This record gives sequence, C-alpha cells and structure tokens, in this order.
Amino acid sequence: MTTLLVIAKEPVPGRVKTRLTPPFSPAEAAALAEASLADTLDAVAATPAARRVLVLEGRPGPWLPSGFEVVAQCAGTLDQRLAAAFAGCAGPALLIGMDTPQVTPELLGRAADPAGWATYDAWFGPAVDGGFWALGLAAPDPRLLLGVPMSVPETGAAQYERLRAAGLRVGRLPLLRDVDSGEDALLVARQAPRGRFAAVYGRLTAAPADAAARP
Repeated sequence: MTTLLVIAKEPVPGRVKTRLTPPFSPAEAAALAEASLADTLDAVAATPAARRVLVLEGRPGPWLPSGFEVVAQCAGTLDQRLAAAFAGCAGPALLIGMDTPQVTPELLGRAADPAGWATYDAWFGPAVDGGFWALGLAAPDPRLLLGVPMSVPETGAAQYERLRAAGLRVGRLPLLRDVDSGEDALLVARQAPRGRFAAVYGRLTAAPADAAARP
C-alpha cells in the first residue's frame, strides 16, 4: 500500500500563513493554519495507507491525530525538503501539503489505491496558483524533485514536465486552491463549509463563511 506524506509547519504566529496578514493578525493566521492542517490530517487519517507520515518543521501539537509517524524536515530549499521526504519511503508514496483543507479521503484515495499504481508511475495534483498540492511517485526518486523551481507561478508546470521527461505515466488529480490569501481563505471555506477551517474562518470574520464577502 501507499505511504501518505504531509509536509507542514508547526502553526506558530508569525511563522505560518504570513500572506494572510493582513487582513488577519499573525495569531489569526496561525489559527487558520492550524485548522487547515487539522482538516488535512483528518483526511489523511481516513484514507487507507501503509504508513502516514507528518514531515514537520517544528513540534507536534494537540492537532495531531493518532496513527502518524512524525519526522523532522531537513534543512535546505523546498525542493530539497520534498526530495528528502520521498527518500525516506520504500514503495509508492503520495505527498501533500497543509494548505488544502478541502481535500477529502476520496480525492486522496484515487492516488493511494494500489490499483492506481498499476496504471500510473506518478500522480500530480495541480494548484490554482500554478504550483501543485499533491505529488505521488511509485518509485520515490529524489532526482525527480531536486532543482525544480519552487514557490513561483511555473512550479507546477516545471514539476509536471520533470515527471514526463523521465518517461513516467502521470495520473492527474483535480485542480485545488491553496490557502495563501484572504480571498483564498474565503473560497476554500465556502468549498468545505463543514470543516474546522471554515469554522475558524467564520469565527474570525464574525460571519458564516458563505456570507463573508457580502457588503
């Protein structure tokens, strides 16, 4: 079965979701980050897997459910940290971040299902901002990530081309929106209104998530 990896930062004010400030304060942005991470981990916990691994910068907190191994992120650039996360896996692995709290076990199950690896060598989940929210490799190879430019609008295209250039059969997952801006937070809260993220967003904006944009 598949190893599910979540790469994340401890939700500490001033260190996470800094692009949400403004409109939110650093403490509020950290509360949204914690809710996003908790929703993500819940979805992973409900997805059948051989292992569930949190690749964490910082320390685990009460938001961490049972059933996860916790390993520290290595030092280095994001491509190096992602590559190192895959290097710790034997067999198929699917990696996601903490910025898509709308993710569901059904979405993850498409790539985590062992039957999927009979058809594809890799899985790729594009993000609205031009990056990617999910990357799966049947045979984890750090060279498939090292040197890919990260956190730029071309990241997703560059990573996808790296997979294709390696001759891999790539399955596509649905396009999802990362929570990076206040608008992203609103739209994601609307998309997943029953999650912790939407609840925290509604509390912080003093309005239900589906009405937060009204004048």
